[in-house]
Amino acid sequence: MLEVTRLTGEALDAALPELARLRIDVFRAFPYLYEGDLAYESKYLRSYRQNQNAILVAVRDDDRIVGAATGMPLADHADASELTGPMPPVEKIFYCAESVLLPEYRGHGLGHAFFDAREAEARRQGFDYTLFCGVVRSEDHPDRPEGYRPLDAFWRNRGYAKADGVTATFCWTDLGNRDETPHLLQAWIRQLD
Repeated sequence: MLEVTRLTGEALDAALPELARLRIDVFRAFPYLYEGDLAYESKYLRSYRQNQNAILVAVRDDDRIVGAATGMPLADHADASELTGPMPPVEKIFYCAESVLLPEYRGHGLGHAFFDAREAEARRQGFDYTLFCGVVRSEDHPDRPEGYRPLDAFWRNRGYAKADGVTATFCWTDLGNRDETPHLLQAWIRQLD
């Protein structure tokens, strides 16, 4: 039986190694193709423990974490400095940093549960917008799996739109590479009602 819960305090601390491994496993797939680094992931996830306005929602299948989503005020997130382009003031934006879910658990409404939880938290804290970034890969990328469908339609159905001209560039090591390279991400935004 799947259970969606918010992780805080000691429960979050205990889950950090498993969450770090989950992020690496999910982000290895296209379009991210992320080689992964456990030390980096653990440090990154600790920022959610240290910020009282952050949210980390996990999905458990019995005792195993199979998915997670994170969010915090954009002004508090390290990614804020990487975003360029015209957008509302960062103080009005809640950042939905990532959603990761093992493939066998997709298609059962958990993606909606992740967004519902983060958007509810953004409203509770008085934010006007939610924003996230999705990696941009070319249509003819050699590692693009046959039949790959981007999540654009899902995001649009949630009320998100591409934030015209708002992008970020992050560096990470792609699978099979030795060095980090820059990757373009497109921001998507939604005005909360």
